[in-house]
Amino acid sequence: MRRILTAFSLAAALLAPAAARASDCFQLAQAAQPLFHKAAVTLEAEQVLIRYIAHSSYLIENAEGLQIVTDWSGDFEHKLDRQPDVITMNHAHETHWTAFPDEEIGHALKGWGEEGKPRRHFLRLGETLIRNVPTDIRGYGYDGDGGEPFGNSIFLFEVGDLCIGHLGHIHHSPTEEQFALLGRLDVVMVPVDGTWTLGIDELLPLLKRLRAQVVLPMHAFGRHTLNEFLSGMKDSFAVKYLDGNEFVLSQKTLPESPTVFVPQGL
Repeated sequence: MRRILTAFSLAAALLAPAAARASDCFQLAQAAQPLFHKAAVTLEAEQVLIRYIAHSSYLIENAEGLQIVTDWSGDFEHKLDRQPDVITMNHAHETHWTAFPDEEIGHALKGWGEEGKPRRHFLRLGETLIRNVPTDIRGYGYDGDGGEPFGNSIFLFEVGDLCIGHLGHIHHSPTEEQFALLGRLDVVMVPVDGTWTLGIDELLPLLKRLRAQVVLPMHAFGRHTLNEFLSGMKDSFAVKYLDGNEFVLSQKTLPESPTVFVPQGL
């Protein structure tokens, strides 16, 4: 019990700026909403448009037109109608980051630290909050001698009335402290390759513990690994195959039981 209490105390300390409460997943106070690009579709204030782009990249858009793209490598700009307002990146492989993001992108958020120290983000844009929980990555692809401390981030997006998590290139199950920092999730984006990232046998208990109502697979590397993931999930999660790559979601339209949404283009 002491360890759990300590974890939540840590969460409160890291997520509570002096002038405001920290997050809607931790009851974030409302703020004035700036004007972004006009949204591509008409959304209610609480709604969020989510679109699968490629690999580990999803687009998240709110009613004001604020666009966020996860694990941005810059290789799929042709799939978007404009540069996003915010990008997040992770450091495991070059398919998850770029050293040269376009200057039109207002906020390019690196998910890795420097000199062995974690990088912390707490970016509020109107009523949308973006924050991260740093995690480690393995050594392959870098030094091969134990990996890169804090080379990955689980990014958290509190947008509309949803709490959305993107696990990035996750290589280990979160610690108790990290679980506490994650808070409540409605939607979680998860790599399902089962090899380069967290193995399926470790991934399933993680997702069951997070208890998100919507699971969005990514980083599949083909139908075989996707089917292996879906097979392991079927006892605890329903599976919904989408007709396309995008959908609109809010608290009111979350499925009644935990469900894996499979984009058409995955």
